[in-house]
Order: sequence, then C-alpha cells, then structure tokens
Amino acid sequence: MPLTVAVQMDPIERIRISGDSTFALLLEAQARGHHLLHYTPDRLKLNGSRVETMAEPLTVRDVEGDHARLGQVKLVDLKAVDVVLLRQDPPFDLAYIATTHILERVQPRTLVVNDPRGVRDSPEKLFVMDFPDLMPPTLIARDKAAIQAFRAEHGEVVMKPLYGFGGAAVFKVAVQDPNFSSLFDLFSTSFREPWVIQKFLPTVALGDKRIILVHGEAKGVVNRVPSGDDIRSNMVRGGAAKETELTEREQLICTTIGPELRRRGLLFVGIDVIDGHLTEINVTSPTGIRAVKKLGGPDLAVAIWDAIEAKLNNK
Repeated sequence: MPLTVAVQMDPIERIRISGDSTFALLLEAQARGHHLLHYTPDRLKLNGSRVETMAEPLTVRDVEGDHARLGQVKLVDLKAVDVVLLRQDPPFDLAYIATTHILERVQPRTLVVNDPRGVRDSPEKLFVMDFPDLMPPTLIARDKAAIQAFRAEHGEVVMKPLYGFGGAAVFKVAVQDPNFSSLFDLFSTSFREPWVIQKFLPTVALGDKRIILVHGEAKGVVNRVPSGDDIRSNMVRGGAAKETELTEREQLICTTIGPELRRRGLLFVGIDVIDGHLTEINVTSPTGIRAVKKLGGPDLAVAIWDAIEAKLNNK
C-alpha cells in the first residue's frame, strides 16, 4: 500500500543528485507509489505532545538541476505519516541531537530511519570503538602527553576531529613532525571535544572501502581511491569510486557488527574499511548508494525500501 514518507534533509534544491543517497531513496520510494514530503530540520517543532513541521509535497526526477518539484507548504503532524527518513548531513552537533530527541516522540507509531535514539547513541567515531579488535590502533584524547606516547608507540598517525565529517581537518602526522605542536594548538583552540588519533595505514593509497549494510547485512561495496597525494578518499574530496568485492575479513567485520546495528535500529549504515581495518561506522546520513549502482552493483535503494516495508509489516 502507498505510504506517506517525510524526509528530513538539507534543502533539496542544493543537493548534487549524481552521488546523493537520499535522492536515490526518494526515487525508489516514488517508484513504489509512496507519497513524499520534504522538510528541513529547522522547521521541526515539538508543540506540546505534537511533533510537527512545515513540509512540502515532493516529486522527484533524475534530472540534474531540475530534480525536485515542491508543492504548497503545509503543517504536518509527523505522527500521522508512516515513515520519517532522518537524512540531514552532519555536523553531529547539539542541533542534530535535538532533532533526535524530538523525533523519538513519534515512535513507534511512525517508523524513523535510522532510529533517532540509535543515531544519537552511536557517534560515528566513538561507536566504532566498541569493536577494537576490528580496528587499527586508535586513541580518543586531547591530552598532549597521551598523544605523544601513542605516536611513540605507533609511528605515523592520522589526527582528525571526533565529530568531523566529509574528510575535513584530517591530518597525517609524521614520526618526527615539526608541525605537530602547531597542529596540537590548532586543534586545542578549534575543538572542545577529544580528537581521534589513529595509526596511519599506508595502504589507504590503494583505497578506503565503503561497505553498505542494510538491516545489519552487507549489501554493496565501493572502493574509494584518494587522488594525487591526498590521504583522504572521500568522494567529496576528489576520491574516485572503483569497483571492488568483499574480502573474507571484510565479511567477518560485517557479520560481527551486524547484530548490534539491528539492536540499535540502524537500518542503513555505511562502514569504512582500510586494508581489513574498520575505521568508521556511519549512521547519520550514509552515502554510497548511487556509486555502487553506477559501478554495476545492485540498486541498494531497493534493498533499503524492502527492509523498511518489512519492518512496517511486522509492527
């Protein structure tokens, strides 16, 4: 049966549809006959016991620059819709966290994907630390002596902000690096939270795999290869998407974390793996659907909507 689907996202007119996973989900939902509503997180409100937003009916088509048609804005009670897609991009800040608290109140009557409590309780660079045996050596800290001791033990490291995204502010620090003290000072004044310090994996030059899991099962993979001498493989930073397959080690990673993803209601997740080492578990607004399809893989939007509809049928 047709569903009413509200998508909480950044303004749809600003997205680049060629690589946008939210847009892929909207195309598939529309193809199934579902009714789409679009709103941005700043419109979300808690009015007494009512979770409301001003939203527009939405139709989409796969034409860059003419990809969305919005209807007349109207007040919508989100307890009256079937599904909310929680899809705005990070930063994962207090504004983002506030929306998860509000959206929790529409459950279980309305299905929110991903589960807002699961998203809030799974900061991407902290949640991954639940699986240290799958990771490269990693330290979460802002204490200079602790970072220096970690560097002395592990050699070259990568430093990045705990709540960073899209490859921003990711630095490689050499064993003897004259920039370390300046970088430490910069991070100290820029970020109040601890940082991630991780053993550098030189094989990142061969690629950083994005593996997409749907309801805790691996469904697609793409290898993101950094450009030039950049250590960042994010496609928004110039990384190139290449066809690849899962190794036995990567399948083990997926089967190990899958039960916890399901327990937390994290239906659509993208993990990052470098040379068999899990580095991040992305739950806020994972990407990769369109890249996998362009490289000849499955249309993962189909698998995600199959999983959403199955959850609704089992409520």
